[in-house]
Amino acid sequence: MNYKKSWNDENGKSEIITQANSTLDMLEVDMLRLQAGEVKNYSEKGKEYGLLILGGKCTVQGDGFVFDTIGKRKNVFDGPATCVYIPCNRKFSITGIEDLRMAVCKSPATAEFAPALVNPEDVIIKDLGKTGWERQAHFILDERIRANLIYIGEAYVASGNWASYPPHKHDDDNMPIEGVLEEIYYYEFDKPQGFGIQKVYTKEGDIDETYTVKTGDFVEIPKGYHPFCCAPGYNNYYLWIMAGTNRGFYMTTEECHKWLNK
Repeated sequence: MNYKKSWNDENGKSEIITQANSTLDMLEVDMLRLQAGEVKNYSEKGKEYGLLILGGKCTVQGDGFVFDTIGKRKNVFDGPATCVYIPCNRKFSITGIEDLRMAVCKSPATAEFAPALVNPEDVIIKDLGKTGWERQAHFILDERIRANLIYIGEAYVASGNWASYPPHKHDDDNMPIEGVLEEIYYYEFDKPQGFGIQKVYTKEGDIDETYTVKTGDFVEIPKGYHPFCCAPGYNNYYLWIMAGTNRGFYMTTEECHKWLNK
């Protein structure tokens, strides 16, 4: 199974990861690029949404809510994100205002919570890791927003550093230590030729994949360990989209690498 997919940054709506083309049960992703005045409507039932603005501005409105002219950054390297949570069974539209680039993240849902806007100043920023695997994590649509499954953040990885390291996984129901969470990574780099290496592998050995990733690429992570490395000379951004009933960082480190956390 090829877990890697790509977006060519084309205008309009691109269905990148769907129930039909992926191994995932709890996550789907569309990518939007809208010019000023362009509109996309959504009315899919039984799904909740996290609308993560990569860059540009838009208005999001639906039954009983309007988030007008939102989005403060020009691109993913221009500060923290703006994100909108849309509950299930709620029709809504997205109207471009300034060259909008957006990830439309979806998960199955039954409980209907309140729509919510996460502004850049609401994003929780933490510096994680040690020398060689330092990264900045942004917690966006997290436990502060009531939702069924969806959980979203971003990471920034400097030249030559690893992330999701030491290797960890979240595919066993062993709460409160580890929870079952599917995940997707979406990558961008600060230069067009920038790249990184993403691994996905399991302790059982049924998955052992290694991908070269560039701007516009995705890797889905149905289970297993998933360390990432940014090539020296380039800086990386990745969007992490998780889904599970235990929303949060409930994960275990690969046994042979636990000593690195001491």
